[in-house]
This record gives sequence, C-alpha cells and structure tokens, in this order.
Amino acid sequence: MSPHCIIKLLWKLLNPETLESPAEFFAENKNIAGFDNPGKSLYTTVRELVENSLDSAESISELPVVEITIEEIGKSKFNSMIGLVDRERVDAQLYDDYETAKAREKRLAKEARAQEMQAKNAALGKKVKEQSSTKGMKGRGEASFYRVTCKDNGKGMPHDDIPNMFGRVLSGTKYGLKQTRGKFGLGAKMALIWSKMSTGLPIEISSSMKAQSYISFCRLDIDIHRNIPHIHLHEKRNNDDWWHGAEIQVVIEGNWTTYRSKILHYMRQMAVITPYAQFLFRFISDAPECYFHFCSKNVTIQFARRTDVMPPVPLETKHHPSSVDLLLIKRLIAETSKQNLLQFLQHEFVNIGKSLAERLIGELGPEFSPKMVVKSLSDQQIVRINQLFRQAKFDDPTGDCLSPAGEYNLHLGIIKELHPDMVATYSGSAQVFEGHPFIVEAGVSVGGKDVKQGLNIFRFANRIPLLFEQGADVVTRTALKRINWGSYKINQTQDRIGVFVSVVSTKIPFKGTGKEYIGDDITEIATAVKSAIQQCCIQLKSKIMKKMQAREQQERKRNLSRYIPDATNAVYDVLKHMSQSHASKRKRYSGEEAEILSKITANLITKETLKEKLAEHVEKVDYEMAMEYATQSGVTEEPREDIFIQTLDPENKFIEFQSPIFVFRLV
Repeated sequence: MSPHCIIKLLWKLLNPETLESPAEFFAENKNIAGFDNPGKSLYTTVRELVENSLDSAESISELPVVEITIEEIGKSKFNSMIGLVDRERVDAQLYDDYETAKAREKRLAKEARAQEMQAKNAALGKKVKEQSSTKGMKGRGEASFYRVTCKDNGKGMPHDDIPNMFGRVLSGTKYGLKQTRGKFGLGAKMALIWSKMSTGLPIEISSSMKAQSYISFCRLDIDIHRNIPHIHLHEKRNNDDWWHGAEIQVVIEGNWTTYRSKILHYMRQMAVITPYAQFLFRFISDAPECYFHFCSKNVTIQFARRTDVMPPVPLETKHHPSSVDLLLIKRLIAETSKQNLLQFLQHEFVNIGKSLAERLIGELGPEFSPKMVVKSLSDQQIVRINQLFRQAKFDDPTGDCLSPAGEYNLHLGIIKELHPDMVATYSGSAQVFEGHPFIVEAGVSVGGKDVKQGLNIFRFANRIPLLFEQGADVVTRTALKRINWGSYKINQTQDRIGVFVSVVSTKIPFKGTGKEYIGDDITEIATAVKSAIQQCCIQLKSKIMKKMQAREQQERKRNLSRYIPDATNAVYDVLKHMSQSHASKRKRYSGEEAEILSKITANLITKETLKEKLAEHVEKVDYEMAMEYATQSGVTEEPREDIFIQTLDPENKFIEFQSPIFVFRLV
C-alpha cells in the first residue's frame, strides 16, 4: 500500500466526524487490493482463495488438496439468480452492439470462412488457434459473470466466527511480524466486496473442523457502510463423511477471455513452488457444446502432488530494534503487558538481553531508568529511544522464523511442471535488510516443455507467484543485466532458459499500489538474488561442460569407427603380403611377428577378426579417456553433498536420507 493510501486510511479511521468504514475505503480504492477491472478481479479472487486454502491446510500440517472451479454464468441464468425477468429489446438501435443488416451479413460470412479454415487445419492435424470474439458482438455495458468455487482440506473455521471472518474488513490476523502469503489480510473479504458491487449476490461458505460432526453453512454479504456482515442463513448441517476444510462460493463480474492465460500461469507456477500440494482446476463455459474438440472452451487441468515433504510452518517473531519506527514503538508500548522499561526492551524485541537492555537505558540519559513505568514515557522520550535504535549496533535476526520452499521442493517442482533437459537449484542462507531476515532460493533450467527461447522469468514472494510488472522487478533486471550467461556456456537468446527466484521474509519490500513486484533499490536483496542465480549457473556450467565432453567423445568415437573398415582392409593387405613373402623365403621374420604371419597364412586371422579387434581397441581407448577425465576433473567440479539420515522415532516408521535435491525413504 502506498504511503498516501495509508495516511488516507488512518485519517478516516481517526476522525469520527468524517468516519468512513474500512470496507468503504477498499470499495472506493479496490485497485489497491488487485481489483482494478473485471478480468483482474477474477484473477485476484482465484489467487486469494487458493492462497487461503494453502495456509489453512499447512497450518495443521495437512498435505493440501485444493479444487478451484470457475463457472461461466450466462445473462439469462444470472437474471434468474437475482429474480430478474429477461426482456426483449424494443429499440434495437439504442444499444451499443447494434449492427445493420449489411454489417451482420459481412460478419457472418467472415465467421463462416474462419470456421471452415479451422476445420481444415484440425483435419490436417495442425494447431488450431481459438477464434477470437468479433468486435461489436458484445456491448460495452454487457458484463460477464462467473461463479468461483474453492474447496480445500484445511483446518476449517469455528462456526460462530465465520460471519466476522468474511463480513468485516480489517478483522484478520495477518498484521503480526510473520512470513505470510497475504498482502493486506483481506483474503476473500475483498472478493465479497467486489461481489456486492458487481452482482449484489451473497457469498456461501461451508466449513468443518477436524473431528467435527457438523458442517457450518453460512450465506452472507457485507454492509459496506457499517462494515458488518449481513447474514442470510447460518446453520449447522450433518457431516456424515467427517470432512474437514472449507468450501467458498462467490459470484462476481469477471473477464475470463483476457485473463485466461494469467490464471493458468498462476496455477502452473503455484504447482512449481508447492509440489507437495494437489490442485484441480476447472473452467466450465456457458457456451453450448461444440462438435469439434478444438472449439470447446471447457478447461480441466490437474496438477498432481509429487512429494509429501512440506516446508515448516513459519513462526511469529518479535520486532528487531533496527526495523521499528515511532508509530510501531508507541503501539508496542500501548499493547505490552510489561510494567517497566527494562522488561519492555527485553521481551518486545529480538536480540536484546538483560545486559544489553541495561546498557541501552544507560545510554538514553539520566531521565531514563530500568524501573520506570514504560507507559509513562513521553513523546520526546519515545523519540529518543527510536533515535538510539537507529544508531546502535544489534546482532542480526536469524532466519529461524522463515519457511522457504526448500531446495528439494523447488528442484522437484521445476522438473514436475517444465520437464527441462537440465536444472540446478540453490538455497542461500538467511540475510537481513532493514532489520528483517530474508532467504533467497533460485533455480535455473535449460530446455523443457512450453518454455520459449531466451529468458523465462518466474518470480515468487513468500511462496506465491508474481505475474505483473515484471520489467521493474529485481529478479528480471538481475537476470537481464547482471548475469553474463555466455561465461556459463548458456546462450541467452537461443537456449530456452527458465529462471526461478523465490524470496521469503517477514517483510517483502513490494513496490507499487498492487504489490506485484520487488524493487531493485535494496542492495542486500539484489546482491543475494544475483549470487543465487550465479550459483545455479556454476552448477549448470559443470553439467554443460560434461555434456559437451561426452558429445566430443561420441563424435571422436564415431569418426574412428567410420575408418575401421578402410583401416582393416589396408592393414590386412599389408599383413597378407608380408605372410606370403615370409613363406617363400627363409624365415625373414621371427618371434611374435612370425606367429602373426603364420596365423594370417592359416586364416586364423581374417579381415573380420581384425575388424573386431580394432573396434574393441576404439572402445577401450574411449573408455580409458573418459575415466581419466572423470578422475581428473569430476571431484573438483562438483563437490560432494552431505546426506543426512533422519532418526527413527515411534511416529515415523521409516528412515529418510535427505539432501538438498532428493529425499530417499526406506519404509
């Protein structure tokens, strides 16, 4: 959120005479939360629901199973849902999509020719492009509506909390210092606000917690002006299958045509970064069934689970002294349960022990003491504390609270979705910017399925894909301008290169109102991103060099084998002539030479046996050269990786061998 928007929100919240509810604020400024237009709103709704489902399942260490369905709703069906009767047009020329008889005849002829061409291409097995909608067929004021349904196997929600969790803005919990997928803590609430604005229809929630005998069902919308839920129905239903999780259904205005590729790219990239999850995505078109398969608009894609190794749940942590400002210090003072200043410094901040707290209080000045009541601090004294925090030296926070995807999961996700020819991954150690810990993970692949020539950038922040404003992102700029791909034997323009970078932190330094990219102005992050990509490139260079060496060996072997027949004929002719000369004269040769010549004379050595021996010699020389190369360079180019054996405890009836790129389990 931009500083202007934050100031505006705080002003309205702190001035009762001009009070505007948080729901009204986000309804007026919906672009802040990613609801810029119908197409973007459909994409953001899908993203928020999927990410909430992943958070819910991971919070109870359950392997996520997420089903997302987008159902197109035609005009007649939508009107029946809201109780509106279809009405025939009286004045046709009044409408924006009106066309004359001549224009209509021309359009229909053009569509007929296009369909005929598509049918021919399909019969020939050629790739058929989806026919774009003709301009003028749809009026500017005619909206498209979609029912978005998301079902998961997460922890569910308490029955009595459901109305406020969906119908009250800023009641969420995504405001502590913790690595979270959410950007504003709005989740499905913003989808409900958009539904209220675009369709007026309520949202439907079904939820059940583990071992709960009933399913909570709630149908509600939101009173935007008062920021309270408006409950239509809230009841308990039988849970015969003992299902747990949540199913959310919302009807919104959207645009599938323009944001189809974005939504599918999002799902694919989410499958890369969470290979331990299972996703089922469906789009159900309102268009009638088509005889030809190429014109069917329905989409069903299943992203299968490929591992059951999940990242640890991120932990909530305290603030680092160098990351706080005046407002945050005042808020911590207002909310703390500690009585005196010494206890406050010790327990509300990381890396401040008792001895350091006493030293800080002594440095603050004579008007401060360890036993002084912390809530009695004046504004001037709080400013002094903030000044000292900015100037003093503190130990960096650790990355123990963070939950990166893990090198193993990233490696597996890239292979699972892209099927590259080769891939390398790297996970950096925890680093710090502005008092916040962060970890950068990277992967670089060459080749693969549906990968274009050149650089293909895949960006992730706190394990969610970033699809917009790519050009200004630190990952894009680093990959394009700061990596010398040629030095790693990678052709930046000809090879199909995938660059994957994931950044996790308690604070992602997003830029722009939509929080869709990470700026290039933070040196610590830019340096870490460059280093991570370079580490992947170093690994790939070793693999590419070995591949080139193997190719050269194969080429040399092919060349040698090509001349074996000619060499055999020439050598055998010489030996035959020598054997004849040796037989006609008195023992011209002796020892091994005489023995070989006698075998030539007796036909014990023929052209075929000589050819076989030459082929064996080529094989032997090639093998010896390969072994010599591996002995000299193999160990130094790729250092051996540590493998850790997990202890066998009563809960796990198996042993795991774990390394950064694989897990081997003995059951």
